[in-house]
Amino acid sequence: MAAPDLRGELDSLLLQLLRDLEELEAKRAALNARVEEGWLSLSKARYAMGTKLVGPLQYASRMEPQVCVCTSETQNGLQKLRVVRASAQTPEEVGPREAALRRRKGLTRTPEPEPSPAPRDPLNWFGILVPHSLRQAQASFREGLQLAADMASLQIRISWGRSQLRGLQDTLKQLESGAA
Repeated sequence: MAAPDLRGELDSLLLQLLRDLEELEAKRAALNARVEEGWLSLSKARYAMGTKLVGPLQYASRMEPQVCVCTSETQNGLQKLRVVRASAQTPEEVGPREAALRRRKGLTRTPEPEPSPAPRDPLNWFGILVPHSLRQAQASFREGLQLAADMASLQIRISWGRSQLRGLQDTLKQLESGAA
């Protein structure tokens, strides 16, 4: 590869890296704003309901996750993180549960264990009629979780771009030192 082509590719990669860094900074600011907003809404709810009604004593004895973080690979081999609802089935979970053959006609039938019901809304732990500020806090933290997953994917892309940039710089140095 010629040095001018390599320099052009290096420039475009550097511009993409700078765009990604700018996007990461914007997402960090948005995440900080969402978390700050969530804590403020939570403190408003504690003020409205009382400090003893919004706290760890109201948590369910058995908590189940509302969302899960899944990874997937993009076309260039990078990992992308995304937040999905815990009750949603992934394509791997859909299909037969057992790989073995089943006997269709049998005398006894064993009942299959029931899957756990859809996770309940954690706001119900604090009562039926919760203040709007508690719902706002939940929405802010959910948005923050999505932003955190986006930021992690972006950081993976940035580290990949930096390694590509270093590789191109090394190749360019070798070409220039070989030509001299």
